[in-house]
Amino acid sequence: MGDSMMRTLSRLAIPVLALSRPVKRGVVLALDAGLCVLSVWLAFYLRLGVFLPLSGGVVWPALASVVLALPIFVTSGLYRAIFRYSGLAAMVAVARAMLLYGLAFAAIFTFFGVQDVPRTIGLIQPMLLLMLVGASRAAARIWLGGLYHQQLRKAALPQALIYGAGSAGRQLASAMVNSLEIRVVGFLDDDDRLHGHILNGLPIHNPADLTEILAEVPVTDVLLALPSVSHRRRNEILSSLKAHKVAVRTLPGLSDIATGKISLSDVCDLDIDDLLGREPVMPNHLLLAKNVVSKVVLVTGAGGSIGSELCRQILAVGPAKLLLVELSEFALYAIHQELEEKLLGKKTVVVPLLASAQDEDRMQEIMSTWHPDTVYHAAAYKHVPLVEHNPAEGIKNNVMGTLRTAQAAAEHGVADFVLISTDKAVRPTNIMGASKRLAEMVLQALAVINPDTKFTMVRFGNVLGSSGSVVPKFRQQIRDGGPVTVTHPEITRYFMTIPEAAQLVIQAGAMAKGGDVFVLDMGQSVKIMDLARRMIELSGLTVKDEKNPGGDIEIEITGLRPGEKLYEELLIGDNPKQTLHPRIMKANEDFIPWAELKDRLSALEIALGVNDVSIIRLMMAKLVSGYTLSKEIVDWVFMEQDAEADRLGPTNSY
Repeated sequence: MGDSMMRTLSRLAIPVLALSRPVKRGVVLALDAGLCVLSVWLAFYLRLGVFLPLSGGVVWPALASVVLALPIFVTSGLYRAIFRYSGLAAMVAVARAMLLYGLAFAAIFTFFGVQDVPRTIGLIQPMLLLMLVGASRAAARIWLGGLYHQQLRKAALPQALIYGAGSAGRQLASAMVNSLEIRVVGFLDDDDRLHGHILNGLPIHNPADLTEILAEVPVTDVLLALPSVSHRRRNEILSSLKAHKVAVRTLPGLSDIATGKISLSDVCDLDIDDLLGREPVMPNHLLLAKNVVSKVVLVTGAGGSIGSELCRQILAVGPAKLLLVELSEFALYAIHQELEEKLLGKKTVVVPLLASAQDEDRMQEIMSTWHPDTVYHAAAYKHVPLVEHNPAEGIKNNVMGTLRTAQAAAEHGVADFVLISTDKAVRPTNIMGASKRLAEMVLQALAVINPDTKFTMVRFGNVLGSSGSVVPKFRQQIRDGGPVTVTHPEITRYFMTIPEAAQLVIQAGAMAKGGDVFVLDMGQSVKIMDLARRMIELSGLTVKDEKNPGGDIEIEITGLRPGEKLYEELLIGDNPKQTLHPRIMKANEDFIPWAELKDRLSALEIALGVNDVSIIRLMMAKLVSGYTLSKEIVDWVFMEQDAEADRLGPTNSY
């Protein structure tokens, strides 16, 4: 009953607040006049002990009360803003007005006296009126104040249009009715049959009229509620919205929305798929399952960007055991906790193992204990400038770590070994790319002498959302107000989402025959300058440049970093072969036989042990065909030692 009454009162409050300001003041003036009469009548009852009719001696003090009170209340500001004041401010205003009124009323009926009116009425009535007026203000605030302030807050919220008046759009609009973040003021929809109609109290507009709508309504956001639309159509919509100064956010695809109602939390920043417009290819579930279902699977670098996504995809397929090998304690803890939460109802055993791929004894111990069927080797240093500044450590991890892990796998009967490689391994200009190409060559050589283990390499470009990825970096720079930093106006990169890359790695590994170098189809390369500009514009901002000096965010050119290339390639040769999967190609790359490579790796390891950067660079150039050495050495240790030698000057030797 109580809840029902509160809902009824709330419904009644809406039309009251909708009244015009003069009407509201008239209503409150009439209420206060009534309270003046009521307080006089109650004062007579308290004085005489009986209720008197409103006639004779009662009429004069009642009229006097109204005539005195209302002008005093008006001049004291009691009718300027009734619900806007806090309770204390309202009470102070009422008390101040009542003090003036009480002095005037008491002067007439107590000090001077009026026939047939007891003198004590001049004292009792002002106190009663104070209580009644104060109570009326408190009641009004309890009943109307909360809704009034809510309406004020809602009116001040950013305004949004929902693109899509379908089921998802309707659910989103309903979920945002009470939102304190944003206010929906209408829909946009491509269906011309809906234009001009009202849906849930909100108008449905033609997207072509957006310019006119923005001129009338200060819309700041457009929310895409198009979970089932194709990427091509979504890209067309985003291109049309780019011209308008609105931030664009979106709902995820249908496969990512759980059953049930859509909530505001489902609305997110534009996914990179939206920015690139790639059409996803459904995975081949037979290939996904081949090397995983009911098998013991090991992932190195399990806490990294690619490694952790591989673990998620593998767990979903259903291995018997999943071994997580990771050097970082925090990264291992994080992925292990995440996977444990997904284990409900699954028979898979997940084992977290702290280990370095470079530690031969530890890798041998792990392989001999669990005898994994499949190994995905994702452990690597991949940040180009960092590896260029720390070359020996990069080569140790990327080359020697791969060698130690692969040898342990072959020795203990691993059936499939898959290396996560990179497009930077093709004609590399940096240590990171050269080290990954050498790691590929190690596996190509080992595949010949270890036919029982199928060694495979999967090469692809940048994955979005990984550590150091350009997209989250740009997004944060835009949030911070800029500038957005691009190393070169002509730099281009291939992009792929982490989940798509991980799925394709698993499928490529399942097609391996031994020594294969698979290349993932990354689509068209993307100009980073265009990506930065598009992200700025779809955030509702404008690019600040020579053509638009009054823009919001500037794009700053910082210059290529050590070892960075303008363009990346996926193939060394020009003879890729198609496979069973439309997104996976097979390359034919030359390599050095193991008998020769083994000795050269031993010599390289000696140079790595003493961090002789000059020798290391020359040896890498001889080992990796197409590796172009950078002009200068930027190893931090080498540069500091060189600077120290310059400071000390030449020394005599005897």
